Amino acid sequence: MATEDEKYMQMALKLARRGIGSVEPNPPVGAVLVKAGQVIGKGWHRKFGGPHAEINALEDCNKLAAKPQAATMYVTLEPCCHQGKTAPCTDAIINAKLAKVVVATIDPSQHANGQGVEQLRTAGIEVQTGVCEAEAKLLNAPFIKFAATGRCWVILKWAQSIDGKLAWAETTASRIWISGERSRDDAHKLRRRAGAVLVGINTVLADDPLLTARPDKGKQPTRVVLDSNLRIPLDCKLLTTAKDTPVLVVTSAEAARNNPQKQEQITGRGAEVLVCPETGRSNLHFLLDELSNRGVAQLLVEGGPTVIASFLKESLADEIVVYITPKLLGTAGSASISPPMSELTEGLDLHHVETGQFGEDIRLSGLTKHALDEVLSGTPGQKADS
Repeated sequence: MATEDEKYMQMALKLARRGIGSVEPNPPVGAVLVKAGQVIGKGWHRKFGGPHAEINALEDCNKLAAKPQAATMYVTLEPCCHQGKTAPCTDAIINAKLAKVVVATIDPSQHANGQGVEQLRTAGIEVQTGVCEAEAKLLNAPFIKFAATGRCWVILKWAQSIDGKLAWAETTASRIWISGERSRDDAHKLRRRAGAVLVGINTVLADDPLLTARPDKGKQPTRVVLDSNLRIPLDCKLLTTAKDTPVLVVTSAEAARNNPQKQEQITGRGAEVLVCPETGRSNLHFLLDELSNRGVAQLLVEGGPTVIASFLKESLADEIVVYITPKLLGTAGSASISPPMSELTEGLDLHHVETGQFGEDIRLSGLTKHALDEVLSGTPGQKADS
């Protein structure tokens, strides 16, 4: 049976999830204020650049005409103690004269990592950490990885039929989506989480995608195309919208040398060309380093089977999301996921697996073992208290 602390922290975690897709690259955080066994305020981080969960909980308390003095706050991530886009949450907590703060997990960022907890304790506020810690870390897995390692979180996403086909065959009279509308709406939430969305050039040539998150809520991911031979059409949707939403075309040094005019035409349309160095090092590793250095905390890979398999072969995937539609396409389908996957030398188990139904489709998602271990193992300087 859950303790009182766990009950209120679960409430805060549920609130935190409301911010997913709106707060990135910040973490989704929830907070609950409790006094004399009664909830007197709730809040969550609603959008990037807006007030944090702790501030919204205190404001909710004020609206309810309750007094926060001597109350306990349950918050899913260590309160910030630095001046960023908003003022330090620790200052607001101290000024509100709370008696206790219960924290699910420490923020591993350089400007935090226990400093917020220490500031609260110095002010005479009792602090307890580690309540529902594993769940809080999993909720914030992409943020924790990026904060602790500087490396972006990689999500592989695809939709497939029961027999493993990713698209209708070119000969199909009317090309339509494999997945249903509700699945596609959910996939757009993944795009809103991501700082960048990646596809291979074959996807661009076959589908001419826009790769934006819809509905447009103002924050759009950078669109990345793996195009080793600079085959991207100059009139494709990505390039015709590049001046409005960033596009990064990743190519080889050989293609850049042999096609300087095409490179100039691409950049003339507002896109950027990133040339992979001829070092013998994996182009994907180079690209992930480059995106991470640019502040991309989450990369969503929506490529075809070859691109997806390439990330898996190099053990670069952290999270996998698959939408399975109840269709058997047979020869009416194309781009089977099976051949590239058969080249994997080791099997892959998913952990923390979740399933959901979207219309007739089933979504299966999970974390790779290395991602799970990395997130749950803790970070230097982190110490949970009883």
